[in-house]
Order: sequence, then C-alpha cells, then structure tokens
Amino acid sequence: MKLLLVEDNRELSFWMTRLLEQSAYAVEQAFSGGDALQLLKTQSYDAVLLDLTLPDMKGQVVLKHMRDRHDEVPVLIVSAQDALQEIVGHLDLGADDYLVKPVNILELEARLRSLLRRATGKAHPLLSCGGLCYDTNSKIFSSAGKALPLTPREHAVLEALIRYPGKTVSKKDLAESLFTIEDCVSEKALEIYILRLRKKIENAGARIVTLRGLGYMLTAYAPD
Repeated sequence: MKLLLVEDNRELSFWMTRLLEQSAYAVEQAFSGGDALQLLKTQSYDAVLLDLTLPDMKGQVVLKHMRDRHDEVPVLIVSAQDALQEIVGHLDLGADDYLVKPVNILELEARLRSLLRRATGKAHPLLSCGGLCYDTNSKIFSSAGKALPLTPREHAVLEALIRYPGKTVSKKDLAESLFTIEDCVSEKALEIYILRLRKKIENAGARIVTLRGLGYMLTAYAPD
C-alpha cells in the first residue's frame, strides 16, 4: 500500500516514514502543499497523511483542491490543532479521519488500517482467498494456520492482490500502488515477484492468474 505523507517538519516526516516502511507501507514525502498537489496529479496513492500547517498553503487548501477535482483518495489529517470545531470542520471539508499530534505510531497505524478497510469496502480485518488468509492488523499471510515467509516486496504484491480477489489488477496499477518514485521496479522484476509468490502459495488454495495485456488476478481453487 502506497501512502503520501504531507509534512513540512522533515525530522518528523522521516521518523514517520521509517516506521511506516517497517510496517510494509511504501511512503512518498511532500514537504509543501504545492509538492503534494503535483504528486497527486501524477501518482496513485492508497491514502494521504496531511498536516495542516504547511509553508506555502494550508492543508485545508490541499484537501479542497483534491475534493474539488473529485480525487477520492482517503485523507487522514495529522495536526496539532485539537479544537473540536476545527476537527469537525475538516471532516466536513472531506477528510476521512483526524489524528491529533503528538503522534502515537500504534494509533496512526490502527487508523490507517481502518481507513483503508473502509476505502476498499472490507469491514473485517481478515481477508481470504481459498485457503490463503491475510490479517490486515498483524500483516501476516497464512495458510492452514502457518505463516507464509515472504519478502517485503512479495508481501506488498500479494497484499495488493488479496484486497481485490477475483478482480484484475493491471501491472501499471500494481506497480504504482506498491512502489515509490525512487524505486526502480521494472516489469520484469514484477514478473519475478509473481513467479516466486506462485510457488509460495501453490498449496494454499489460491493462485495468481496472468491475463495477457490486462494484468494479474488472485483466484481461489481446490488443490489436488
């Protein structure tokens, strides 16, 4: 899952980015409202973490620009402003949730998980396809009660697919939703991750189908 973190305090931004990356999120940083709006025009994100006190414009302006152009990506405001009227006003403006600084990383991750579940229409934290299960809280894939050993990028690819079982995910959307601009991920590399995942889930009652010219699909099946 790819996040856009809009925070002008660079020390705080790098701290949050490091911790979120340890939880298998891909994070891109913007240190101003203008940078954020430019990235939102060219990149796809699963959620935006938005500070309100930015050097060039208020976070409210960024949020309004997003909603005015019908950008429905979930927005979690992370701000030191804690007045109830402020919180309600920003939720009415189009924010999906509001977290008051100082940030507790455990609460931040919990709110992110809840927000992302709502955005994908998955109310329950457990996702499954065949015998393959994914706990969005613990971020553990399992089959027959045993955790699957996955590298961070294998995990990211499989998470993107299991959130939409039975639906086609294009290679472009898959790459854009997983990797930041700084990552150099070729189409060939993505194919290698898919190949490795097929071997690791072959006994889990789920398989990854290639739809030529379209992308990949995770489907359930009954293993022999």
